[in-house]
Amino acid sequence: MSVILEQKQGLIAGDGLLPVKMAQYAKENGFDVVAISLSGDNYKQLKKYCSKVYSFCPGEAIKIEKVLKEEGIKQLTFLGKVSKTLIIKRPKFDSKAIDFIKKAVRLNDDKVMLMLIEEMEKIGITILDQTLFIKNLMIPSGILGNIQPTPAQVEDVNYGYWLAKETGKLDIGQSVVIKDKMIMAVEAIEGTDKCIKRGAKIAKNNARVIKVAKPSQDKRFDIPAIGLKTLKTMKKYKADLIAVEAGETIIVDKEEVVKYANKNNIVVMAI
Repeated sequence: MSVILEQKQGLIAGDGLLPVKMAQYAKENGFDVVAISLSGDNYKQLKKYCSKVYSFCPGEAIKIEKVLKEEGIKQLTFLGKVSKTLIIKRPKFDSKAIDFIKKAVRLNDDKVMLMLIEEMEKIGITILDQTLFIKNLMIPSGILGNIQPTPAQVEDVNYGYWLAKETGKLDIGQSVVIKDKMIMAVEAIEGTDKCIKRGAKIAKNNARVIKVAKPSQDKRFDIPAIGLKTLKTMKKYKADLIAVEAGETIIVDKEEVVKYANKNNIVVMAI
């Protein structure tokens, strides 16, 4: 069922370029974007494309809800990484955020996001598919760049793809690091880049990274994404391949990623 989009769009922006890209494409297509920035790393860039940018900590639930109501936001997109380690640190968690966490039976990704969506729906806000404004960033099937995988790399990809899908069923993470058909690391609370670091350091060299969508992926949150930062982490720790799921993964800065992969002999493939 197609969504009738409101002219005024809300954006909850975590780390990285993805929220910026969404705001840019939305503005270019005539939408007015109001952003709530939960990260300082893209605040200035968001201001280029959003009519308003508010800055809050993720735990300031009362202030965030107040702004959404005052701005008359009816449709909202979540984009960008918000580290789960914030739940452990709890910076500026107000009474509403603390009550929210207490209600959670489990604090894994899907459960938390589904609870957040339910809270938003209570105040009349619909959470949109994350890819709605950035479908052009989805990766098609094939090899990106000039570096072709070896048979040994393909074997690791096949094993890693199965493994990542299995861990995804348990809502543990979306990425695994493999070498010679052995598991070097499985992504947990630390996120993809730190998972790559951990696994590739164990492998010492030639680690392979596989990142997939969860089998029951809800496109309103947590769409798999890679970018230049991912490949720089791989190079630093001597990983030589990343495979992602075609049609289910976003690539943030494709030209730069392909150029960097070619220069550093890294295989980038979508399956």
